[in-house]
Amino acid sequence: MKIALLQSSDINSNIEEQLAGLFRQLNSNIKQVDLSQVMDPDNPISLVYCREGDKVLGMALMCTYTVVSGKKGWVEDVVVDVAHRGQGIGRRLMEKIVEIGKKKGLSEILLFSADKRIEAINLYKSLGFKEKESRIYVLRPEAVVKKD
Repeated sequence: MKIALLQSSDINSNIEEQLAGLFRQLNSNIKQVDLSQVMDPDNPISLVYCREGDKVLGMALMCTYTVVSGKKGWVEDVVVDVAHRGQGIGRRLMEKIVEIGKKKGLSEILLFSADKRIEAINLYKSLGFKEKESRIYVLRPEAVVKKD
């Protein structure tokens, strides 16, 4: 089993299909963007994946950005294939994400997890993540209606 940072040279149609399948396990209601957009050199993303032979077993992504309060990372799309859960793959993916964050000199690594994802929340807490006293808000720009 190998945990690695996905490089553009690693991408082929098989990897693309498997990563898309993993994302559908996480949320089948969200329209996915092409992997080429995710891996665009101008997109500050780290995509970590777990591979055993030709099979992709899990993935985690972290976007990095700099704001006045520091250099931060935001973790998204952490998922392990349903047939391979409970084997420590999620932990290894997140440990790699944290390692990347340390190398990039991040002041914080943030993530959001739905309350119903108890196993994921327990994993994050066991890695040292703490719940912030804040709320997350979302706005879909296409849904904004201007008031006259």
